[in-house]
Amino acid sequence: MEVLFEDDDILVVNKPAGIATQAKGVAAKDLESECKKYRKQKGETPEIYVIHRLDQPVSGILVFAKSKEAASVLSKGMKADDFSKDYRAIVYKTSSIKPGGKLQDYLIKDGKTNTSCVVPSNIPGAKEAVLTYEVEEEADNTASLLVHLKTGRHHQIRVQLANAGMPILGDLKYGTKESIDYSKDKKITNVNLCAYHLEFNHPKTGGHMEFSI
Repeated sequence: MEVLFEDDDILVVNKPAGIATQAKGVAAKDLESECKKYRKQKGETPEIYVIHRLDQPVSGILVFAKSKEAASVLSKGMKADDFSKDYRAIVYKTSSIKPGGKLQDYLIKDGKTNTSCVVPSNIPGAKEAVLTYEVEEEADNTASLLVHLKTGRHHQIRVQLANAGMPILGDLKYGTKESIDYSKDKKITNVNLCAYHLEFNHPKTGGHMEFSI
């Protein structure tokens, strides 16, 4: 875990791929516990509140609150779309793709399988999912995309890019046979998706906070 910033109210870290934001089991390693341990080692109260999450195989920037008061303000900001989140994804492609665009779909989550899929808008429980992307670099079978989230749905980027014919490398859950075979051939073991840029307002001062990796 790399600490990018901290003060009395927040802790901003760079999450490694392969570690869960929160533990699903007692024995599982997770970032929330690592942050509590970090605070305890510094002689501080090991109090940490999760504001947003990244999938276990995804890396990138996360902000945690150090108090209930800070968590409340940040959570309200998250619900009000005051957070700006940008990602970089390496995707598999079989043909040329548009240099950029907007993806607007409706997703529904299956809690039993912990997956989401694109469905018609009239399906009960379907939620609108919107993102924009631009191609940063393109090779024969892959492309690097910069992705900006407009909404925050379960597995949104992974589902929408796969549905648009651009599955993310290393994604065994939503990838195609071709993208999975390519990833295995290149020994890619984690989803090639990184939350590289985050902006939000400080929960106490209201000041603009911006982080990039």
